[in-house]
Amino acid sequence: PVKVVVDVYNVRGQKVITLVDELKEAGQYSVNWNGQDQSGRRVSSGVYFYRMNAGDFRAVRKMVIVK
Repeated sequence: PVKVVVDVYNVRGQKVITLVDELKEAGQYSVNWNGQDQSGRRVSSGVYFYRMNAGDFRAVRKMVIVK
């Protein structure tokens, strides 16, 4: 298993929430985000980025929240 971390950031680079922070075996997984920040408040519509680190793998992707 490798440590997998998936964080969501706003366009200012501020971390909004950590969705995953655990050890995982190799494979495919899906993660759903309910559009809330770490405190449980709904985030505004706009562009967000998620960063995934899994062992040596690193990726950053863009997503859009539309209300």
